[in-house]
Amino acid sequence: MIQIDYRSPKAIYEQVRDELKKLIMMGILKEDEKVPSVREIAGSLAINPNTIQRAFRELENEGFIYSVKGRGSFVSPRKEAEHTERIESLLKEFTSCATELLYLGISKDDLIKTIKEGGNNHDSN
Repeated sequence: MIQIDYRSPKAIYEQVRDELKKLIMMGILKEDEKVPSVREIAGSLAINPNTIQRAFRELENEGFIYSVKGRGSFVSPRKEAEHTERIESLLKEFTSCATELLYLGISKDDLIKTIKEGGNNHDSN
């Protein structure tokens, strides 16, 4: 479910956060579905539970999960209005990346195709 690259320069908690975020965005973990517990993830990955807890805190701060005392963490429903600031920030990043990709030679058609495919299946020749 979650894969960690121990040779990556990215911190382990960031990798866990990003992997869980990807599972949510791909719809593998669905709205209001219980997320595996900190203890379960820590045990399966042989990682300190505090590391997993930090990833959970960030996911909660970003609005991807919510916690229910005594029951665990769950996938948050999408509420676009609550994420306006984050959406604006991501759109700025996207615009910057798209501009750089166009400068580096990717065609507008390839960029549009990549967007339509949800960012998947792009061959980096």
